[in-house]
Amino acid sequence: MIITQDFALLIISLAAAFLPGLSRRVGLPSLVAEILFGVLIGKSVLNLQMEGDWFPFLAELGFLVLMFQAGMEIDFKLLRGQGRKALWFHIILFGLTLLVAWGCTVVLAENSFMLLILSTTSLGLVMPVLKESGAQSTTFGQTVLIAATFADFLTLLGITFYVLLKVNGIGLHLLTPLPLFIGFAFILWAARLWAWWNPEKAEKLLLTETLQEQGVRVSLALLFLFICLSEAAHLEPVLGAFMGGCIISFVLRKKDNLESKISVIGFGFLIPMFFIHVGMGFDVNNILSGDRLLFTLALFAASVLVKFLPCMTFPLWGMKLSDGFKAGALLSSRLSLIIAAAAIGLKEGFITEPTKDSIVLLALVTCMTGPIAFRFLSAKFSR
Repeated sequence: MIITQDFALLIISLAAAFLPGLSRRVGLPSLVAEILFGVLIGKSVLNLQMEGDWFPFLAELGFLVLMFQAGMEIDFKLLRGQGRKALWFHIILFGLTLLVAWGCTVVLAENSFMLLILSTTSLGLVMPVLKESGAQSTTFGQTVLIAATFADFLTLLGITFYVLLKVNGIGLHLLTPLPLFIGFAFILWAARLWAWWNPEKAEKLLLTETLQEQGVRVSLALLFLFICLSEAAHLEPVLGAFMGGCIISFVLRKKDNLESKISVIGFGFLIPMFFIHVGMGFDVNNILSGDRLLFTLALFAASVLVKFLPCMTFPLWGMKLSDGFKAGALLSSRLSLIIAAAAIGLKEGFITEPTKDSIVLLALVTCMTGPIAFRFLSAKFSR
C-alpha cells in the first residue's frame, strides 16, 4: 500500500514520540522498538510504502548523525592515559578478535567481509551499561571502553579500505583516504591548539547557552564538512561523520552539554528514522526457512565466540578471568555499527539480502543478551 508523504510523516513522527516510552515499559532498548515498528509497517507485515524520496534521505541523515555521535563518545583523555603495556594489550586483543572472526567466517563459508561484521561491537551500548553498573570509572570499565572504541574505529576503517580494495583492486587509489586522514589530523591539532590557548573563546563558541545554539550549528557544519571530504575522496561518508564527531570529542574537555543538544536532534527525530527504515527493509520471509534459521543461530554463536575467546587472555595481563567473561559478554552486544556494516555490504554486493536480514536479527538479539549476560555475571562474580 502506498501512503502519501504527509500521512507517512505523521506515522513516523508519532512512532518516534511514543516508542521510547513504550520500550521502557516492556524493558527493550528504544532502538529495538523502532526497528520492530519498522518491521510491522514494512515489507514483512503491512508492506506500507512511503511516497517520495524524503524518508530514505532522512534515514541516511539519521545514520550519519548516529555515527557522528559515536565519534563524540570516544574519550581521548582516557586513551591518552593508557601506558604502552595497555596499548599493546588492546592491539593484541583486537588482533585476536580478527583472527577468531576469520576462523568463524571460514566455517560459515561467507564472504571475507563477514570478518569485519563479526568484529564490530557497540560503544553506544557498552558505555551506558557500564555507567549504570557504576563500573565506568574502574580499571575494568576503562579497559572495556577502550576495547569497544578500538573495535568501533578500526572496523570502520577496515570497512573503508575493504570497499576500496574490492571495488577498484590494488593500486594507487588505496592512498585516496590519505588526504582525508591528513586533513583530519591537521584539524585535530589546530583545533586543540586553538582551544588550549583560547579556552574562553572555545567555550563561548561551542558550549555557551546563548549565541542561538552556536555550538550545535558549528558541530553540524563540521559533520557535513567531513561528509563532503569523504565523498570527494570516494570514501564511505560514514567515516567522515565519525571523524567529525572525534574532533569535537578531542577538542572539548567538557562536551556533555553540547552532546545532549546534538542528541536532541539525533535521537529525538533523525536516528529513529534510520532504525525504522532498517526495520521496513527487513523481510522476515528471508529468515524463516530452516537453513536460514540455522545460519542465524550459527552467526549468533560466532558473534559470541569472537568476543569471548580473546577476552580469555585477561589473566595474561594481570586481570581476573572473571573480568574476561564480563568483558566478553558486554562486548558481544551489537547494534548500530553492525547494521551500518550490513547496509554497506549489501550496497556493495558483498552480502546478500537474506544475510543482511540475519545480521539485523543478530543485532536485535545481541543488544539484549549482551547487557543481560553482563549483569548476570557481574552479580555472580561479586558474591
